[in-house]
Amino acid sequence: MTMGSMFRGEEVALVQLFLPTAAAYTCVSQLGELGLVEFRDLNASVSAFQRRFVVDVRRCEELEKTFTFLQEEVRRAGLVLPQPEGRLPAPPPRDLLHIQEETDRLAKELRDVRGNQQELRAQLHQLQLHEAVLGQSHGPPQAAAHIDGPSSERSPLLLSPAGPHQDLRVNFVAGAVEPHKAAALERLLWRACRGFLIASFQEMEQQLEDPMTGEPTRWMTFLISYWGEQIGQKIHKITACFHCHVFPYLEQEEARRGVLQQLQQQSQELQEVLGETERFLSQVLGRVQQLLPAGQVQIRKMKAVYLALNQCSVSSTHKCLIAEAWCAALDLPTVQQVLRDSSSEAGVSAVAHRIPCQDMPPTLIRTNRFTVSFQGIVDAYGVGRYQEVNPAPYTIITFPFLFAVMFGDVGHGLLMFLFALAMVLAENQPAMKAAQNEIWQTFFGGRYLLLLMGLFSVYTGFIYNECFSRATTIFPSGWSVATMANQSGWSDAYLAQHPLLTLDPNISGVFLGPYPFGIDPIWSLATNHLSFLNSFKMKMSVILGVTHMAFGVVLGIFNHVHFGQGHRLLLETLPELIFLLGLFGYLVFLVVYKWLCISAGGSALAPSILIHFINMFLFSRSPTNRLLYHGQEVVQYALVVLALAAVPVLLLGTPLYLLRQQRSHRLQRRPAGGQDKDKAKLIDITDASESGWGPDEEKAGCSGDKKEAELVPSEVFMHQAIHTIEFCLGCISNTASYLRLWALSLAHAQLSEVLWAMVMRMGLSAGLKLGVQAVMMVPVFAAFAVLTVAILLVMEGLSAFLHALRLHWVEFQNKFYSGTGYKLSPFTFAAEDE
Repeated sequence: MTMGSMFRGEEVALVQLFLPTAAAYTCVSQLGELGLVEFRDLNASVSAFQRRFVVDVRRCEELEKTFTFLQEEVRRAGLVLPQPEGRLPAPPPRDLLHIQEETDRLAKELRDVRGNQQELRAQLHQLQLHEAVLGQSHGPPQAAAHIDGPSSERSPLLLSPAGPHQDLRVNFVAGAVEPHKAAALERLLWRACRGFLIASFQEMEQQLEDPMTGEPTRWMTFLISYWGEQIGQKIHKITACFHCHVFPYLEQEEARRGVLQQLQQQSQELQEVLGETERFLSQVLGRVQQLLPAGQVQIRKMKAVYLALNQCSVSSTHKCLIAEAWCAALDLPTVQQVLRDSSSEAGVSAVAHRIPCQDMPPTLIRTNRFTVSFQGIVDAYGVGRYQEVNPAPYTIITFPFLFAVMFGDVGHGLLMFLFALAMVLAENQPAMKAAQNEIWQTFFGGRYLLLLMGLFSVYTGFIYNECFSRATTIFPSGWSVATMANQSGWSDAYLAQHPLLTLDPNISGVFLGPYPFGIDPIWSLATNHLSFLNSFKMKMSVILGVTHMAFGVVLGIFNHVHFGQGHRLLLETLPELIFLLGLFGYLVFLVVYKWLCISAGGSALAPSILIHFINMFLFSRSPTNRLLYHGQEVVQYALVVLALAAVPVLLLGTPLYLLRQQRSHRLQRRPAGGQDKDKAKLIDITDASESGWGPDEEKAGCSGDKKEAELVPSEVFMHQAIHTIEFCLGCISNTASYLRLWALSLAHAQLSEVLWAMVMRMGLSAGLKLGVQAVMMVPVFAAFAVLTVAILLVMEGLSAFLHALRLHWVEFQNKFYSGTGYKLSPFTFAAEDE
């Protein structure tokens, strides 16, 4: 990765490729292995079904369907496909038929063996059910005593041999039904047959394997005794509706035993055949495991090559294919060398040369594992235009820092830093990359971002002097309570009457000097601690905000210089800087000047910066608010006048310059004689119809794109008016928006304080015995740790992250970054190799 590609997108060229027909497949395949070019579709008007290599694409798709079937069968068997070894090249076209034949043969074998296995399992399941039905002891039917009427529930189902039904023969229906259907089956049989039957249901002791799903299931066996042909027909219809398995049931005990022995023998033989079938199935699946990983990768690559070839046009002689592709200028020699090597066997060398372009090229910014997360933050706002200044290098510093300003705490930052450091140290482990959890993948992808966010939070935590909301005394305090007590003559009675004491910095020896680094820890004991931090963080937010916005305006200078638009330096950038720095930069100057020039002795008479800033716009003066320096009013009035004067320059400067430049170009192109009128008219038509990128965008095209589209005055003035209003009002609203740094920093500190006071302080101040106190502190610390991670690290961290994201997108990047481009998406096999 070059420095140019980091701070600005690389130069991208439009390349025309002449590929010999015999070597076109090999050339495109090698380009896919490199992943350096993005093909343009030269057949956009041709449907996908009319392209040259549509038959080959369909064959690859049919193979992919077969591979999907084989993959599902492997997963169904509980096997795991191994990862392909090494980088597999796209197979030559002549190998496609061999791969298809081998794959179809394996798929046919697998379907046959799987079908035989299903049939054998179904037969074995039927035999096992039949064995269970014959083996269950349902007992002989018993005739109940005839007590009530013939239609009573207690009337006998089988009458005496001397009754009117003595000529009827008792028949049996035996079978098995699913347990959840047994109760409904028994109830329906009783109602439909009016009780002229005896039904016995028993649950099987052993579970049988379901032939379809392979899961163990239980069955209920039943034995129904009845007489009468009509009753038997009803019973058979009902059992068929409930999908019962019905088996023949002989009346004689000996006959049933003989049938049971035959069933057991058949079941044993069937199990042996099924075992042989499953062993053969495992052999077929083993061959599938060897073929499938490499075959899937190769066919996906082959399909990708044919899809790329479908984007090429055919020469008039049909001897070569013509392709156009975007390619980084630095990679063009590599592409040319690869094409020569790939086409050497064809006898005619492939050619790649640069051609002029009129369209805006794609943006190429190379990243690594460290910069990819920061580039992702910028690209989420919008991909930069071609060779526009890339905000990502500056975001590497500014984003974690602004996050840390809102999240400043040594303890919380250290926890985040250690969590990110653990992911960074283990980033090469396969388990880290193979994790499928979406939340984990998000954290792991931004591990370096989290690392810097935690590190900067530790730094700002030392500035705020906060570690889990507690102040630490690293250096001696700059305030001396003993000196104040000695020189003020504080007596015991005075101390008893005044619970709050005031340290006066005007007394010699009370204030020894500023704290070496960060906030003095004595402020954590002061009652005006919050007021002091509010003033400090609010002014710090304004200073950081104005500096950040001014830096964004300065970065726009590099865009204007690079694209050769020097007029925008004077007509846009200079007025913007005058307006921003003349008003809000002056506010920063007042804050810093007051910090440096107002001592503790004069703090009581210190003027109000807010009143001075308001009077600056009103051109007025407050008698009670003294000046900070001599000549302050003149400077303020001059700055307001300059800022107001910069607005019409910003509004009208660029449109008037562009229209004047366009008029001068027309005068220069006007023909001298009548014989050149047709030629001049043709030039004007060409210039006016040339594909431009709009007057509001930078001309960042290729070397051949030097002409501008026709400018419409109303559109130019409208666009510039929108830009002027947005910038002037944005300077006010964006400066106020940076106060979120103060607000979220205050919220984070107060939440930390509340969590410490409500959990840890209550546990530490319980006043119990040492052993009991130690035991009680275990759940107290566990609750403190869980709440710290859940609320302060996760929720507060996410809130600070989103606010830092907004400050970069809205307040910083809109000063110089348009984000209206598109990425270079090279033709690559990287996804197939993974």
